[in-house]
Amino acid sequence: MREVSLDIPIGDDVADAFLVRPDGPGPYPGVLLFMDAFGLRPRLREMAARIAGRGYAVLAPNILYRGGRSPQFDLEALGDPARRGAVFGQVMPHIQALTTSRVTRDARFYLDFFAAQEGVAAGPVVLVGYCMGGTNAVRVTEAYPNRVKGVASFHAGRLATDQPDSPHLYVEEISGEVYLAHADHDQSMTPAQIKTLEAALDRAGVRYTSEVYEGAPHGFTMSDTAAYHEAAERRHWTALFAFLDRVLPPAS
Repeated sequence: MREVSLDIPIGDDVADAFLVRPDGPGPYPGVLLFMDAFGLRPRLREMAARIAGRGYAVLAPNILYRGGRSPQFDLEALGDPARRGAVFGQVMPHIQALTTSRVTRDARFYLDFFAAQEGVAAGPVVLVGYCMGGTNAVRVTEAYPNRVKGVASFHAGRLATDQPDSPHLYVEEISGEVYLAHADHDQSMTPAQIKTLEAALDRAGVRYTSEVYEGAPHGFTMSDTAAYHEAAERRHWTALFAFLDRVLPPAS
């Protein structure tokens, strides 16, 4: 496996990132990985490597780069329920500053940069996102439907809100397939919000799967946090790999 740290030019700024892909010349189909709120760290590298091991090139940008390079937060506190709230307090201003317009503008640079990398196959990519990364991956799918073959979102929040930029209002722009894994009892994505999102997808005729992972808390895939749920994480890998195999299968 090959992994390299990179800087992605974004206008007059730069986003730190890493790219991981199998050994060999490729080309390998692309997976653009949208991180959760806690940023690029060993857990994200581990997850990207596992996806790459299936025959993909995986690019993970620091989408909160405006707040500084990764790591930006006290990662040791993530596994301690008593300290995790303090980390959220540090993270939230950066998340709130990441508007939809900023997300979609930045994504054009991510996609262009990714397409220019050695060993990455030409053509549309799949987006995979976790937590806020899932929400933003859906937004990017809506903004660049011709460049995205599909999107898989895990424990994302605020996909259906009363705000004018709510992702559910723009799902008719999606041309690829969508997989949505919702956390059970997630205050940021309630059963009512899930129904609203699914109704919008139905009206738009989008190919999608929407599942609630029973008993799983928000953030269930992240083994370095107090929200980790082992059974839900295993289920997520099964669902993700089935999605990738169906939507953007690697070369045999």
